[in-house]
Amino acid sequence: MRINLRVNGEQSAVDDVWEGESLLHVLRERMALPGSKNACEQGECGSCSVYLDGALVCACLVLAAQAEGREVVTVEGLATDHDDLHPVQQAFLEAGAVQCGFCTPGLIVATHELLSRRPDPSESEVREALAGNLCRCTGYEKILDAVALAGRRMAAGGAG
Repeated sequence: MRINLRVNGEQSAVDDVWEGESLLHVLRERMALPGSKNACEQGECGSCSVYLDGALVCACLVLAAQAEGREVVTVEGLATDHDDLHPVQQAFLEAGAVQCGFCTPGLIVATHELLSRRPDPSESEVREALAGNLCRCTGYEKILDAVALAGRRMAAGGAG
């Protein structure tokens, strides 16, 4: 089957998609967008978090066919038109919130979603918003630092 969808602002068509194929597989293997990671394939780790029509979802749980005619934004799509990093991406780098990097894309997308609806979240709100994203390398402190830094920068600069 062929699916038509908008990914990171560009209209795309993907051919020969089988009925049980996940959106995550299509993004990574057919569209060369490796940012979303394939970890648990059960929606438990958050490594494959993307936006689907503006809602945060685990791409491993969405059938590619369900994305027909819809809009997907991946971690790659958060960067600006000039290939500059989004303030959330930059904050994760600067705060040292990236270790092995496997969970980072999902954490960045989840942080972006949180800060777009709650520009100045409390630490408990941050922890709740990121609870669906698992990291095995950190104690999460640098991640919390990155969220706070990104929030401050986005509030000051208005980037969303």
